[in-house]
Amino acid sequence: MNIFNYLAAEPYAMLFVVGILGLIVGSFLNVVIYRLPIMMEREWRKQCAELSNVPSPIEDSEAFNLNQPRSRCPHCKHQITALENIPILSFILQRGKCRHCHQNISIRYPIIEVLSAILAVITAWHFGFSWALLGALALTWALLAASVIDFDYQYLLDNITLPLLWLGLLCNLFGLYTDIESSVIGAMAGYLSLWSVYWLFKLFTGKEGMGYGDFKLLALLGAWMGWQALVVIIFMSSFVGAVVGIMLIIFRGHDKNIPIPFGPYLAAAGWIVLLWGDSITETYLQILS
Repeated sequence: MNIFNYLAAEPYAMLFVVGILGLIVGSFLNVVIYRLPIMMEREWRKQCAELSNVPSPIEDSEAFNLNQPRSRCPHCKHQITALENIPILSFILQRGKCRHCHQNISIRYPIIEVLSAILAVITAWHFGFSWALLGALALTWALLAASVIDFDYQYLLDNITLPLLWLGLLCNLFGLYTDIESSVIGAMAGYLSLWSVYWLFKLFTGKEGMGYGDFKLLALLGAWMGWQALVVIIFMSSFVGAVVGIMLIIFRGHDKNIPIPFGPYLAAAGWIVLLWGDSITETYLQILS
């Protein structure tokens, strides 16, 4: 019996392996969350400099990507070794501090690692050992990274949303999550629905209610789950977003003129519908009847 047959036959062993993989991927997601926006901003600055015929503010010799330079302590610039970069374990053994300068390490790093593992295990429990699980894990981790980046910078990067949109269409060529017709219509309807709301809101208020990244994210979710899931996703994300926004304004004095990123709510609603969309819809219809 090879390892794949073993994991297919032993669900708890499969969940353990997926959980460990989730921790490792979560560590990588921390790199993506920190570096990808900086990489994009550098690229935008270089493009602006080229269009303006001025010297680039970023020298070509500066290598900055997901691989280079090696991870460093943000305080003392100490290069983090492999033993210092073991998910969760290194944070615990070092008591949340850099071994070199003893400055605190952000608690967000282990939180994202743990969250990545938990979401992966829940996804594996739902789909079992299958091709659908492989795609769902990719979507789960991408949504997690996109949500945190949107929370930090208030924009959703095309480098994440567009490849995942095409991957969703590819998966549904084989009917992994829905049929290909529903997938294509879902991608179009997802984009156009928020695009229409955006322009109607701007027409009546003169303000921009959301960004184009939100349109692409909903198109991504429509491509994975089909047009039938869009109403539930929009309702869930809008309701939770409105509740959280009101709570921030009331209890934390959040300026109502400062935009609150909508991407994390869309992503969370989309992930929930991916796993339990049918059950949610059935319950809703039963309540109405």
